[in-house]
Amino acid sequence: SELRLLFHRLNNQLGIILAHAELLEAKAADEMNRARAMQVVSSALEAMATAKEIRRVAATPAGLDAPGSES
Repeated sequence: SELRLLFHRLNNQLGIILAHAELLEAKAADEMNRARAMQVVSSALEAMATAKEIRRVAATPAGLDAPGSES
């Protein structure tokens, strides 16, 4: 489906961001830049988890209007 392809594209894009942030983290010349790269790594991982959760919720019969979903 189109939604599945969009999630796949989003996950690929987040994976690229994650890979580059990890590279920056590993090669950071100082602690300040390492900490910044670590924040990007953490945020990319959180975004990937959020995308996975959205995909799971969207796959339920009620979709995004499922009981217990946040508005």
